[in-house]
Formats: sequence, structure tokens, C-alpha cells
Amino acid sequence: MVYSSRFPAHFEEAQGYGWSPVQSTLDWSKLIVAVDKELEGLNGVYQGMLNRSGVEIIKGYARFIDSHTVEIGDRKVSADKILIAVGGCPVKPQNIPGIEHAIVSDNMFHLQEQPQRLVVLGGGYIGVEFACIMHGLGSEVTQIIRADKILRGFDDDLRSTLQEAMQQHGIRIYHHSQDIEIGKTPEGIKVTAKGETEPIAIADVVSLAALGRKPNIDKLALENAGVEVVKGTISVNECSQTSQENIYAVGDCTNRVNLTPVAIKEGRILADTTFGGKEGIMSYENIPSAVFSTPELATVGLTEEQAREKYGDAVKIYRAKFRPLYHNLSGQEERTLMKLIVDQNSDRVLGAHMIGEHAAEIIQGVAIAIKMGGKKFDFDTTIGIHPSAAEEFVTMR
Repeated sequence: MVYSSRFPAHFEEAQGYGWSPVQSTLDWSKLIVAVDKELEGLNGVYQGMLNRSGVEIIKGYARFIDSHTVEIGDRKVSADKILIAVGGCPVKPQNIPGIEHAIVSDNMFHLQEQPQRLVVLGGGYIGVEFACIMHGLGSEVTQIIRADKILRGFDDDLRSTLQEAMQQHGIRIYHHSQDIEIGKTPEGIKVTAKGETEPIAIADVVSLAALGRKPNIDKLALENAGVEVVKGTISVNECSQTSQENIYAVGDCTNRVNLTPVAIKEGRILADTTFGGKEGIMSYENIPSAVFSTPELATVGLTEEQAREKYGDAVKIYRAKFRPLYHNLSGQEERTLMKLIVDQNSDRVLGAHMIGEHAAEIIQGVAIAIKMGGKKFDFDTTIGIHPSAAEEFVTMR
């Protein structure tokens, strides 16, 4: 859906390079069918791998009977070791009047028709991604957030830059919004809120609630197994072991770092240490991540705020903001932001952040250097690839 949402901009940008205007319309149903087919194919690949490995699949909801037994329907299965990897699920906050008229982010993939007017509640990465996707696909998008900026927890420069870019593209963002109410009217779903401005928006078909996720553990009957739950999250130690020594948990249900690659790595380390005779502890430092917004955002390591809290005045910031070469002819006023955070005492690069095209691809490579303890000297003595946006990371002075 991200890829699809970016084609209209490419069509327009191509005119700066001599291409004639393109008149094209989106077939929403074709896109949704294609997405479903791709996901079905991926699931088939995983199913095939499990089949070839001799893994038995039992489809259904499982609940614990005791610390060694789970029940699925009328079948009971016992095991020496049990792994809980049930992920998370979207949250629909019940303190918002009319929340029953909103859908959660998972439902966006199953809409039969494209909403022409969409309201996004929440400023997390899921809300930001869907706001950008749907705007790119041609929907009128309004995003309502309670804070002053989107993406709480990310570097402040990135938050400001991306929010400004989204607004420049035409996404309406209302911040400091409180007392949100949703109601159904003949014109559509009406969303109102109180704040510095008084946003009133009408959602054509759907109002998207993107207000967080929670561990998907409500039906597991964890109390029967004696598994400790703290604030709605399965409590685990550094080895992903729960309060029961034979029961483990990985992924979003443990609410550590809720990213797919992190869950995969946790599972791999658990398998290697438990059954492979290897030693290993999951490290949660310097995990790269991306927000597939438009423009794209990617980051690894400490934010500026985190670095200053830890290293104080020793922190030095290197920042570059520029118009990418590609847009010199496209006519678009897009800007790329790159930022390095350095500890002057050790010269170590503590964090790298970027907004711009291919940010995720670029930061993935930079993450290796930061994971290895790379220093600013190492960046400075690396020859850049010219002309590329990525070379800015090795030429910042």
C-alpha cells in the first residue's frame, strides 16, 4: 500500500524530466485483492516450511489448563516447554464517546471501498503511515493528535520535519486535541475535539483509531499456568523466560520493543540457547527502525534528547538538511534531513537519523557501523558515493 500510494507523486515528478502528464485512477478493489493475494502467498511459504520441518499445526484458540498443558477446543496438548508468541492487537479506547463508529488499523486492509475522507486518531507510527498512505492514494486525510507533534519517542527534529512535510503535502494535522467525540450524521462520521484549534472533520466512510496496541493475552488463562502478568504484559527475564521456568514468551506480548525483526531475533536466540547448545542474550540497544511515511523516516541509536540526558554537554550534533538532487528537476520542494549524534569524549556515534527517500535502506547500513561502536572519525574517513544522498553521512562536518 505504501508503494501504491507513491505512484501519483512519481507521475507528477516525471513531467520535470520531460515526460507528458499521466492521467491515472486507482482501482481500490484491485489493490486490496493484490495485497491479500501477496499475504496469502507469504503465509503459504511459511506453512510449507513448517510442513517440511514436521511441525504439527493445530488451528484454534488455546488456553492454559496448567503450566504444562493447553486446551484447544476439545483437545488437550501437554509439553515440557511452551512458548507464547501471540503478538498484540489494536486498542479501541472506551473513553471516547462514539468510538464504536471507528475502526482499528487492522480493518484498513479489508475495506471494500476506498474512503474519500479519512480521520486518523493518534500520532503513532501506524497512524502516521496510514495517513500518508491514504493521502497518497487520493483520500482527504485529517489527523488528530493529543500531543504537539506526531511520533512521540522519536528524535524531535525528525518529528517536526515529518509533521511539516505531511502538512505541506495536504494532510491536516490538529494537535493538542482533547475531549474527542465521534458521532454519526447524515453527512458522514463527525469527529470533534477541543484544543488550540477546534477541529471538526467529517469522515466519508470510516474514522481510523490508531491509538496503540496491547498484548493479545486476554483469552490465554495465564493464571492457570501461574504466569505473571504486569500491567497487561507477560513478564519475562533477559532470556525470555516467564515466572514459570518452562514457559517462555517473545514478541509484542512481552511489550519490550514491538517490532517484527525484534520478535524474530528473540525467537531465534531462544531456540539457539534452549535447543541449539549456544549462548546468547538479546540486546535491545541500537535497534534500527523505520516509519514508512511520505517522506520516509528511519533511525538507529539514541535521540538527541536521550543522548543529552546520558552524556550531557559532551554531545555534539551534526545535521544536514538539503534538497535531493532528484528534485532539482522534479519541481517538488522536498527536503532530506540527516543527523548524527556524537559523544565528543569518545568520538563514538550514538545515533543516526534520517528523513527522505530510501531512508530505511540507508539507515540499515549505517546501523552496522553504530552497532560496532563506529566513531565520527570512521565516518569522516569513509569515501562517499557521489552523487547520492547517503554520502552526506560521511561528509558532515
